[in-house]
Amino acid sequence: MYENLGNISSPQDIRGLSADELKALCADIRKYMVECCAVNPGHLGSSLGAVEIITALHSVYNTPEDKIVFDVGHQAYAHKILTGRREAFRDNRKKGGLSGFPKMSESPYDAFGVGHASTSVSAALGLAEAARLSGSKEKVVAVIGDGALTGGLALEGLNNAGSSKADLLVILNDNNHSIDDATGGLHNYLLKVTTDPRYNRFKRKIWNFLGDSRFRRWIQKKTVDAKSNIVRQSGGALFEALGFRYFGPVDGNDIGALTDILRKVKDLKGPRLLHCITVKGKGYAPAEADPTVWHAPGRFDPETGERQKPQYKADRYQDVFGQTLVDLAAEDKRVVGITPAMASGCGMTALEKAFPDRFFDVGIEEEHAVTFSAGLAAGGMRPFCNIYSSFSQRAYDEIIHDVAMQNLPVVLCFDRAGLVGEDGVTHHGYFDLAAYRSIPNVTLAAPRNEIQLKHLMYSALHSEGGPYIIRYPRGCGEGVSWRGLPFESIPTGKGEMLLDGSDIAVLTLGPVARAAVEAASDSGKAVFDMRFLRPLDEDLLEKIARRFKGILTVEDGTLKGGLFGAVSEYFSGRKDVIIRGIGIPDRFIDTGTQAEQRHDCGLDRDGILAAIRELQKII
Repeated sequence: MYENLGNISSPQDIRGLSADELKALCADIRKYMVECCAVNPGHLGSSLGAVEIITALHSVYNTPEDKIVFDVGHQAYAHKILTGRREAFRDNRKKGGLSGFPKMSESPYDAFGVGHASTSVSAALGLAEAARLSGSKEKVVAVIGDGALTGGLALEGLNNAGSSKADLLVILNDNNHSIDDATGGLHNYLLKVTTDPRYNRFKRKIWNFLGDSRFRRWIQKKTVDAKSNIVRQSGGALFEALGFRYFGPVDGNDIGALTDILRKVKDLKGPRLLHCITVKGKGYAPAEADPTVWHAPGRFDPETGERQKPQYKADRYQDVFGQTLVDLAAEDKRVVGITPAMASGCGMTALEKAFPDRFFDVGIEEEHAVTFSAGLAAGGMRPFCNIYSSFSQRAYDEIIHDVAMQNLPVVLCFDRAGLVGEDGVTHHGYFDLAAYRSIPNVTLAAPRNEIQLKHLMYSALHSEGGPYIIRYPRGCGEGVSWRGLPFESIPTGKGEMLLDGSDIAVLTLGPVARAAVEAASDSGKAVFDMRFLRPLDEDLLEKIARRFKGILTVEDGTLKGGLFGAVSEYFSGRKDVIIRGIGIPDRFIDTGTQAEQRHDCGLDRDGILAAIRELQKII
């Protein structure tokens, strides 16, 4: 079925292929990718669009000695397929299978591990400088999408790289624009001129002759000014001003053109940028027609493109957040929503539809999202800033310096907290509890179900001020009825008993309460939902200590520094109560389903019941 792909076991096998053979190979890669992702869902659209870029790179460059650094990694499926992982790709994102993103420990072809946006240029610059300092002749290429280019880290990397002498090629995979037919001929002419070896030899001789002189810098400035008038539609002037040699734009889905230009720019010196225009979802009609949906489409029929509608057992937390935000915005004109490019994923598209003037998608810019929210709060608004928990780590300084230090009323909603499933180690949100509970002025809460999320959002809006963090998991809630319920205020820093019992009190934080109740019901133990990690309900802890001999904390965050850490600190030095904890162990949790990951961490009913029985033996 895959006549061209079936003979490829490594990039060495494609380096003697003609342009027509590479084109046929790309078609096979796409078919195989669609076939695999139809039954084993993944990030399809971006990877379909980047097939030619990846194939051309492995054809021209001597990988793995030469290094390719991807940004995020959503587009890297063809890279995995071509680098000896074709059959293993069928188990991509499964427990014991391939990671959904490039991972250094997985393959020597994965030059740098990724998963978060905007890291590629900085990492590739580091690799390029390391090669220079060690005397290595290896080449380094960074592949970054136009979306990831908005991130501050990407711009910092470009700024540093452009002022360096690093032998670095940055490929801008631009899938949000098309080449204008009216100027296509001019772009092609520029492409031929600027990559011609004779032109570059002549230019290098002139620069060497002029040296680091004021006249040379004047000439360079005039060159940038002149060239900007020609390439401004492609954004080339910006990169030239940063110190990059700019090439393009070129059709990033034309394998012949790509291999030709890569051979020409490969041996040029200094920082270069190749601007490639690609089509997200290229080669698969449904994905081309709706690239947003087909970024990660779930299961589908590869022949018809008909997607299997997911069967949710209950409303997803993101849907509860989205509808509740709309309801709050309807009651209070100060309510605004901010998201760093995750509007559909976090449910904020509901606010965008209902109150478009109070919705802000700032792009992949978590740091800016937080400080922008702080500015809105300082101006009298009540911002709800929704960031995936793992991505909030990038805005840690802004949360401290711009929000908490000024005690501004910003509500930070951390979606995808805890274990996230198939996205794996780079996307887990289990560091947030430990990270944020030490910050002054912060309120840190975790709802156990949909109703609690709704009421906590209402409580956050009506709190006295200061940052209010609400973290909740990926996926479905518990199935409780929350729609249409009137809002209720939850007292800050107050927990509640869910189940009475004897000897042992199980203290939970977040949706793990359900499994804890199931386990405690079988063993006759009590369960308390703490609801808040900061401020901690010390009155409740004192009452628990007077009644129970043992305490078992259960949380879907790191065991170090979270609820277990807080409770242990509170009872430090006291011998009247024995404390044990269940949470994320001191290691990174790899790929698998959420259920598999919870089981491995002891966070399901059986794991909690086993921990209760072990504690019972001690007390």
